[in-house]
Amino acid sequence: MGQLNDKTALITGGALGIGLAVATRFAREGARVILADRNGDGAAEAAARIGAAARALTMDISDEASVAAGFAEVHAAGWAPDVVVANAGVQLFGHDAPIADLDLDVWRRTIDVNLTGTFLTVKYAVRSLLARGGGSIILTGSPTAVNGEGRDFTAYSASKAGVHGLARTAAAAYAGTGIRVNTVQPAYTETPLVAAITDDPEARAAIVERIPIGRAGTPDDVAGIMVYLASDDGAFATGATFQVDGGMTSL
Repeated sequence: MGQLNDKTALITGGALGIGLAVATRFAREGARVILADRNGDGAAEAAARIGAAARALTMDISDEASVAAGFAEVHAAGWAPDVVVANAGVQLFGHDAPIADLDLDVWRRTIDVNLTGTFLTVKYAVRSLLARGGGSIILTGSPTAVNGEGRDFTAYSASKAGVHGLARTAAAAYAGTGIRVNTVQPAYTETPLVAAITDDPEARAAIVERIPIGRAGTPDDVAGIMVYLASDDGAFATGATFQVDGGMTSL
């Protein structure tokens, strides 16, 4: 414990799922954590459960004014982050589809949050970290960005492929400034985001059987690698994708 002592981390999508698990683990490792979420009430409830080391921030990552205001707010409060986890996202089950059947509105809604929202988060994270002399940015990726797992999820897969590319370019652009940018790629991880699969035994089994380790991921499975990337132990890691997917994309 204590790997993140004296660090402050801002985690988007912090009210639930992976974001909440990461915030909770970061706090246990000594960090102050900012749970940023467009669901401000949910973020506030989650922050209260973590305790005095946490604060909530209402922020819509798809809205540049909201992101700019959110970073300004935490700076003004003395909570300027050393670590930013760009984790918030959507997956529009029942609407995302193979490309010939995909509505433009579903495409735009997905891209607005997953790709544009990540772009805006990273944009303001870089500006913030440049003023602090460096820090760590961690993006949540997806196997759908790199293989055929997302054949029925055109918008989601394309948005996550964009996230992976965004991380690499940002890492290259700012490597000399002390800012590190990496992507963590979970497998199918059971969170409220994927309730449509979790609640469908047949669909769930079809995915889990493709994971060599033999089970679905949990939010806590993702938190450990993010602690490493947020900590000084990860000082030489940038521009990389860290697969935490039970072997789904590497075997």
